[in-house]
Amino acid sequence: MSAIQIDKNNFQSEVMNSDKPVLLDFWAPWCGPCRMVVPIVEEIARERPDIRVGKINVDEQPELAGKFGVMSIPTLVVMKNGKIVRQTMGARPKNAILSMLDE
Repeated sequence: MSAIQIDKNNFQSEVMNSDKPVLLDFWAPWCGPCRMVVPIVEEIARERPDIRVGKINVDEQPELAGKFGVMSIPTLVVMKNGKIVRQTMGARPKNAILSMLDE
């Protein structure tokens, strides 16, 4: 499965009501480090059916970025049962992103 585009219209159903942990990638098309993270996030989405992966374009969804206090991108957030359990800023290698999910 590939990453889901998350916006304010599907945020409740895809993220808050998810029965699986959710990895959110806050990004923008003009952000170089974000482009480095995209293939890693997509790969995790394909390899890990036990989690849901969502991408939030901060230019198109400023309300969601504000709700999470995103000041710098990329920002990665792990949510479980509608609550933030991990949040990190900056590009990360795949093993660091996976460790966020497994903690």
